[in-house]
Amino acid sequence: MRSQLARKPENTYHHGDLRDALIKAALREAEQGGAEAISIKALAKQLGVSQPAPYRHFADREALLTAATAEAFRQFSAMLRDAMMKPSKQSKLSRLAQATLDFGLRRNGVYRLMFASRTVSCAAKGSELHEATRETFALVIEALEAPAVGYLRERQALKIWAALHGVVMLAEQGLFTGEAAHATREELVEDFVNETKAALAVAIKDAQRRKKAGA
Repeated sequence: MRSQLARKPENTYHHGDLRDALIKAALREAEQGGAEAISIKALAKQLGVSQPAPYRHFADREALLTAATAEAFRQFSAMLRDAMMKPSKQSKLSRLAQATLDFGLRRNGVYRLMFASRTVSCAAKGSELHEATRETFALVIEALEAPAVGYLRERQALKIWAALHGVVMLAEQGLFTGEAAHATREELVEDFVNETKAALAVAIKDAQRRKKAGA
């Protein structure tokens, strides 16, 4: 009798695939409802695997959230890098800022997973998630297109990051339309960009003057 090879059902995953599938599925759920929408039990059912299967790759829900958030930051960084590299009359910082606004409003559930949950604050230094967030922040510093003078760039990078986050979160809740200032959100973001670049230029010039005077 001729032996037949058992065929795996299409909805099963061999070793190595399930982890990535869970992360992708978690991000799809986050698109709809942020971190709160992610359930390992629901994802296992959605992917057609047994309830214990996801735990071979993630110790618990928090571990899955951490991996999904790291992937979200990598996607975010790739998008920012593409925006910065495209030929444009706008500064790199302007392109990064507008891309951040677009991402935050278009993919708000994922944005909230990244910036409005405790997942990042609980990430261990040197972890996959920690390194992914550092990569994103490094792009903000790069977008400033300014020389390194002490920690002036880092300070201004944090300031504009906080401003952009505020715009995204308020706009998502319908509380920040720009209507009161007779300006669009995009125009207000551009104001932040111009103010940041001007403040950094003044701070660098002042620091260099003081250094020269003290020499």
